[in-house]
Amino acid sequence: MRTFAIGDIHGCLNALRRLDHELHFSSDDTVITLGDYVDRGPDSRGVINELRALRERCHLITLRGNHEIMMMESRTGGFARLNWMMNGGNTTMNNYGGDNMDEIPESHWEFIAATLPHYELGGDFFIHANADPDVAIEDQSEDFRYWRRLSEFTPHQSGKRMICGHTAQPTGEPLVLDSAVCIDTNACGGQWLTCLNVDTNHYWQTNEQGEIQEGDLY
Repeated sequence: MRTFAIGDIHGCLNALRRLDHELHFSSDDTVITLGDYVDRGPDSRGVINELRALRERCHLITLRGNHEIMMMESRTGGFARLNWMMNGGNTTMNNYGGDNMDEIPESHWEFIAATLPHYELGGDFFIHANADPDVAIEDQSEDFRYWRRLSEFTPHQSGKRMICGHTAQPTGEPLVLDSAVCIDTNACGGQWLTCLNVDTNHYWQTNEQGEIQEGDLY
């Protein structure tokens, strides 16, 4: 059995498919995706379809990111819709054929609504953005869960390692801190999509051009 964590995908469907082709995700695997499936990259609609299909053949845990929150809030219109458009929602809407929110399938809204705020497994916990070190994992505020970057980080009181995304790494390399790993490696910014084997600390990185490389956390 293998346990993987995948960083912020942001519409990078080719990179996600390349990971799957390399690692052959199967029913024995747990795959934890850290949120931000949509916006900025070339094919957000395709990413959601790919993850829905992947759920049929492995144990897929999908966490919620701030971009899923903005997308859901955009359904109310007004400033929420404008805010999403200004933060990459325009590219997502282009994938669905333009400006009509009704073109987004209900199955995709259901996928987004079913995403989780966090996940714990063994000595690790998985969350999109960050965690308040003095607050239980299940009681984290939305600010920390989805928005707080790693410029502010202290190891969590649980003693567990935090595996997160959200704070994009411009170099394309995972960020390793004391009791934390950030694997948002800027896939939609021309860098890499990272998949980490959380038991071995070995990782694979793919990009939209179909390239792949590997490494180990130090």
